[in-house]
Amino acid sequence: MASTMKIIKKLDIFILKQFSLLFAGTFFICLFIFMMQFLWKWVDELIGKGLSIGVLAHFFFYAGLTLVPGSFPLALLLASLISFGNMGERLELLAMKSAGIPLIRILRPVFVFSLFVTAGSFYFQNVVAPESTKQLYALIYSIRQKSPEMEIPEGVFYNEIQNYNLFVERKDAEKGMLYGIMIYNQGRSFDDTQVVLADSGRLQSTADRMHLQLTLYDGQRFRNMENTGNAMDKTTVPYMRETFKKEVDLIPFDPSFEQQDASLFGNQARSKNLKQLTHGVDSLRAALDSMGREQYRQYSYGFLVHTHLTGRSDSAKLVERVERQPLNLDTVYAHLSEATRGQITKAALDKSISGEMQTSMLQEYSSYNFRIFREHQMERHKKFTLSLACIIFFFIGAPLGAIIRKGGLGMPVVVSVIIFILYYIVNHFGEMMVKSGTWDPTFGSWLSSLVLAPIGGWLTWKSNQDSAVFNWEGYQRFFRVLFGLRLHRNISMKEVIMEDPDYARLLPELQQFNTDCADYVQSHKLWKMPNYFRAFFRYEPDTVVINLCERLEVIISELSNARDNRIISALNAIPVVAPDAHTRPFRNARRNIIIGILFPIGLILWFRIWRYRLRLWRDMEQIQKQFIFISQRIIKEGLGYKERLADGN
Repeated sequence: MASTMKIIKKLDIFILKQFSLLFAGTFFICLFIFMMQFLWKWVDELIGKGLSIGVLAHFFFYAGLTLVPGSFPLALLLASLISFGNMGERLELLAMKSAGIPLIRILRPVFVFSLFVTAGSFYFQNVVAPESTKQLYALIYSIRQKSPEMEIPEGVFYNEIQNYNLFVERKDAEKGMLYGIMIYNQGRSFDDTQVVLADSGRLQSTADRMHLQLTLYDGQRFRNMENTGNAMDKTTVPYMRETFKKEVDLIPFDPSFEQQDASLFGNQARSKNLKQLTHGVDSLRAALDSMGREQYRQYSYGFLVHTHLTGRSDSAKLVERVERQPLNLDTVYAHLSEATRGQITKAALDKSISGEMQTSMLQEYSSYNFRIFREHQMERHKKFTLSLACIIFFFIGAPLGAIIRKGGLGMPVVVSVIIFILYYIVNHFGEMMVKSGTWDPTFGSWLSSLVLAPIGGWLTWKSNQDSAVFNWEGYQRFFRVLFGLRLHRNISMKEVIMEDPDYARLLPELQQFNTDCADYVQSHKLWKMPNYFRAFFRYEPDTVVINLCERLEVIISELSNARDNRIISALNAIPVVAPDAHTRPFRNARRNIIIGILFPIGLILWFRIWRYRLRLWRDMEQIQKQFIFISQRIIKEGLGYKERLADGN
């Protein structure tokens, strides 16, 4: 017993050694791939900014820390596929199973290793990733401020240049030109605001990078003059209008790189740990509930009655009284004077307009808060789902590698990429549905786990049962039976023939076989529709066809030793006959009864039975035709056959 435990411990060490080395390699490969994807996304922010090596090193360091949790599942999947595929290809798994060690026991050391990886993934997501995300966002924001001329967007106002608010209708990145320019220069105060409209322009840094050079073409400048009249009377404010063909402005700019405070980006969902996310979800839920109650209170029936009819301020009490005993507004309105009715109508109109504007603002504000609320919920669930994905991918990769039995970086990489793409598509679809508010955040976040977990369990069970999941011949046979596809005979002439066919005995057998086929076709009338009730509920095996098929294969087996190419070609033209497909859909009687009761499905299978009856009819005719040809060939071409026939008589 002790020696057995010692062997098992050595086996665990052997498996862990192989897997851990592969996991380390695949982890860094996956992290590098994700880093390249991340760099491709932000490459425009880095090029042409004159960033130092230290800044770039910080950028890649923080980016790498945020991508570590996403690299763990793919690395586990790829390492599991390769390691167990290698052991299967080298027959090591077969040796372990032959020694009486089940696959579940073989997977145990790697499963424990995966649990540690899962815990590490959760730690990175909950502790390291939030802080590194804040630092990364702060660094990206600081890089954007390094050269603002590169960041001006199209169709929105850009206010990252001090005292300037810049709008660009269209950009030409190749020429560096801006078109449809509108600039608000606030200057020293609000009264000193300048408005500049230009057809086109260019914004670039000067050679010393101490200023931004703004060159404008074909534009106009509007500027407020000093207001000597009433400060509140804006109609008396004079302004200056200037038209220009070309104008160059120098905007002071500090080229030094200033790292922004990372705490400014701590309110985002990705920058919070689990405790902060839970607190944020509770706070946002309370704020949304409070907002809803306030909206209901303001737009309730009692509040409107209070505002327009009574003029009192105790709206809460009036709301309670109106809810207990609703007022008849038509009756109240009918007892009012014409002047009062006009005042109420005007007040109601003003109130509806202001209420519409307020409702629109509250709707936008509520939509924004709901989106932030869903992001917090989704990010909280993501810390668990991404960690759980490590275990799920292990239970997919390890059994799949044991089934495929292909190691190296060929087949495992292809399979792992396909599985990860499936995971990414399902996960991204769930996130999109959550962000749009269509799905509940819990369901959308756990959708990928709900889809892949059963696949992992099924593959583990199949691999433990030594089931040939990827036996392509089995799948071909299944679809061939399902769609009624047939096999074709492939008989070739043998180079060495130990014993020639006994043609003297075979010739009368061929003739008798043709007679039996003709009698069967005539007696069973295969061209007629089958009986539905008999096919599904009163099945009787067709022993005649079964016997004919057995005789047919014996005759073909003996004739395959012929030395005549024409006979071999005729044998290949004989179809492979299905002996029972024309009588029932399944071999199991109970399954036939169930399908027969389900009439729409049973009707389809009934047509399938009829199709096989017609095929059997054609097969019988084809067999008779080829046997007649073979008989004629034996008699016509074989002189030795005639002598042997004479000796036999």
